[in-house]
Amino acid sequence: MVTIHPEYVIDENQNKKAVILPFIEWEQILEEIEELEDIRAFDIAKSEKDEMIPFEQAVQEIRKGQIF
Repeated sequence: MVTIHPEYVIDENQNKKAVILPFIEWEQILEEIEELEDIRAFDIAKSEKDEMIPFEQAVQEIRKGQIF
């Protein structure tokens, strides 16, 4: 879990308008999001009924431009 230390930009009515984070925390959030996207993609791929091919075959087909 990422610990964040947000600072808020507020307007003249004290409404929060934006958030400022230390850059390292922003990078950690992006890494977490990418990991979640990978998990979702894996879950979708696993639930599909498509034919499975060996990993090495997939790599070869990608290198040949046969899979996008």
